[in-house]
Amino acid sequence: MNETVAPKSPGTPNSNEVSLLDLLQIVADNIKLLTLGPLAVGATALAISFAIPPTYTAATKFLPPQQQQSVTAGMLSSLGALGGLAGAAAGLKNPADQYVAYLKSENVQDVLIERFKLLERYDEKYKVDARKELSKNARISVGKDGLITVEVDDKEAQVSAELANAHVEELRRLLGQLAVTEAQQRRLFFEKQLNQTQDKLTQAERALRNSGVDASALKSNPQAAVTAVAQLQAQVTAQEVKVASLRGYLAESAPDFRQAMTELGALRAQLNKLENANSKTGGDGDYTARYREFKYQETLFELFAKQYELARLDEAREGAVVQVLDLAQTPEKRSKPRKALITIMATLGSGFALLLYVFIRQGLRNTRQSSETAEKLARIRRSLGFKS
Repeated sequence: MNETVAPKSPGTPNSNEVSLLDLLQIVADNIKLLTLGPLAVGATALAISFAIPPTYTAATKFLPPQQQQSVTAGMLSSLGALGGLAGAAAGLKNPADQYVAYLKSENVQDVLIERFKLLERYDEKYKVDARKELSKNARISVGKDGLITVEVDDKEAQVSAELANAHVEELRRLLGQLAVTEAQQRRLFFEKQLNQTQDKLTQAERALRNSGVDASALKSNPQAAVTAVAQLQAQVTAQEVKVASLRGYLAESAPDFRQAMTELGALRAQLNKLENANSKTGGDGDYTARYREFKYQETLFELFAKQYELARLDEAREGAVVQVLDLAQTPEKRSKPRKALITIMATLGSGFALLLYVFIRQGLRNTRQSSETAEKLARIRRSLGFKS
């Protein structure tokens, strides 16, 4: 026997569905809570924001040192080994990031901590904690335009500006102690080599004066032959220094390294040939050997002195390594707390939370009204040991 099921009228909603009208009804029933609650939370957040100590932000922008075209670029090829060594010592791939690292270094931070008494200001006992606070309050970044920006937060407007400008001052101090640019690296290298060669040249000159001159030494006339040998010895020494420098960052199978070794072998072979030729003449006595050492050191000294002066000229052309674009000024307005933003966010956040609470509460009420759901809840209570 077929049972006839009465069709549902089109206007009858399903009992499990929640219509938009039901949601609007829930909102209307709780309109006071949803209105007064967020307003009260917003007013409370606004009052609390007035109690938060103000924070001021000062910012400075500066241009980091720029790598300039060296006046010696066209002259290095004339010096062979020394020119290659100077080129190997140069080159900063990303100077802006490197200067940011300098600003964040412990060297700079420790000076700022002592200068502004940040241990007491941040209420910290150890420097390591003061450095962390300084890193939070001092934001250092590099823009796409290559400018470095230092932004500093502090409770006092004047201190924030002074601390921002002090970062640039301490960077200048640090750069004065380091060889950063290509010209500074070359100047430092040739200055060291020049001092060492000058000491050896003085010793060779003293030894030459103490050797005495006799007839046989004068007849040998060592100046012409020995000068060529000494100059060739200087070239061999310079090439050896270049090979030692290439070995630090190139494999022995690299074409540049093999070429340098080939040049060194050719220079050594030429030097041995000249020394053997001079030894067969029989005129290479004590005076000749000392004269040859003197000319050798003299040639090296001239090579290093020339490159040292060129490096100093390039370094002078660089001028002020740090060029400040915008000096940090005492901020006129506080940057934190942002009272309007705090009030709006607190109001919207509490309103959303209350709306979610109202919907969840109404959903639980509807669930309790269903007999089937009520029976399930009663079973759960009995399983957990709660009295019904």
